[in-house]
Amino acid sequence: VQLQASGGGLVQPGGSLRLSCAGPGRTFSVYRVAWFRQAPGKEREFVTAIRWYGGSPYYADFVNGRFTIARDTAKNTVYLQMNSLKPEDTAVYYCAATRSTSYWSSPSDYEYWGQGTLVTVSS
Repeated sequence: VQLQASGGGLVQPGGSLRLSCAGPGRTFSVYRVAWFRQAPGKEREFVTAIRWYGGSPYYADFVNGRFTIARDTAKNTVYLQMNSLKPEDTAVYYCAATRSTSYWSSPSDYEYWGQGTLVTVSS
């Protein structure tokens, strides 16, 4: 399963960005898709995840209602809408997918990864 992340860029504090994670052209046969992020000098951390075929998403505590994950099954794409961005949200954002139905919040729970897209929040 090949994933293609896009949508990163430079945004001012308080601004918004929408990231996209495009799956393969054929059926996106995974169970769950997630977004992780990795800031310089830090470990990769969980942001949010959603089951491909429906259900409530999961969010990290730091999201605090600012981010929303959504999927478009017709386009094989998962989106991450990020609002009220803060400088501490600066990181490379990765989308990941898994066919596993068990754990979901650790990078090791996902076997497919996109290349990452850089989000910089700065004035």
